[in-house]
Amino acid sequence: MAANPVPIWWDDPADAFTNMAADELLAAEADRRGGLVVRLYGWSPASVSLGAFQEIAVARGRPEIAGLPLVRRPSGGGAIVHGSDLTYAAAIPRTHPWAAAAQPLYDAFHAALVAELAHRGIAARQHRRGGVDERDGRFLCFDRRAEGDVVVSPAGSGPSPDDPKILGSAQRRLAGVVPQHGSLLLRAAAAGDHPGLLDLHPQAVPAPRTLVASWLERVAQACGSPVAWQPRGFRVGRDAEVAAAAVRFREARWLERR
Repeated sequence: MAANPVPIWWDDPADAFTNMAADELLAAEADRRGGLVVRLYGWSPASVSLGAFQEIAVARGRPEIAGLPLVRRPSGGGAIVHGSDLTYAAAIPRTHPWAAAAQPLYDAFHAALVAELAHRGIAARQHRRGGVDERDGRFLCFDRRAEGDVVVSPAGSGPSPDDPKILGSAQRRLAGVVPQHGSLLLRAAAAGDHPGLLDLHPQAVPAPRTLVASWLERVAQACGSPVAWQPRGFRVGRDAEVAAAAVRFREARWLERR
């Protein structure tokens, strides 16, 4: 029997609270379908998402993000300044082979991007830890290094420990489903000088949609499934559900829980 297709939705940009609410519903969709589901989206206006365990007082003391809307993700990791990145949300049921531990789902997306970039002549690799990294615990996600993060050597340069990170992901392991967020940095954010993929390789990267389509084809292939691109965005037809779910993410008690 053929494996179930991997449905992929590409949503129009939305505000931070709407995006988090849609991702919560996406996790329920993975549970309902019994397989991997993926949503792609942008952010408007530019916003900051905090990892589930980051302190709100620290965030409010960071001058580089002052004035930007804040939302707390259900997933862990460091803060991300959204607006010049492409975010993906993925979810799998806990019965899926990639849910046995945290790393397989990270690696499924990260290794596929490394392979796609290599196919296009871009020197990318997954970061492998060699003991304690002095970047551990930094506030911003792209200033950190976690096992399996995707780093890229600038055009014309060889591999270096300081190569910029362009893709990081974070999970939340729930009782029945594992949702995962990931951010592909395309350009340096206005609130930071960390370069994105298009800054590092402006001539080698195609239109983002072309690159992302090929990347996710590789993810689905590793899953043993075909891709099923959805004709409409995930939020289309779910307006009331998304709005209801967004209420929690707008509340101070959620944002300020740490």
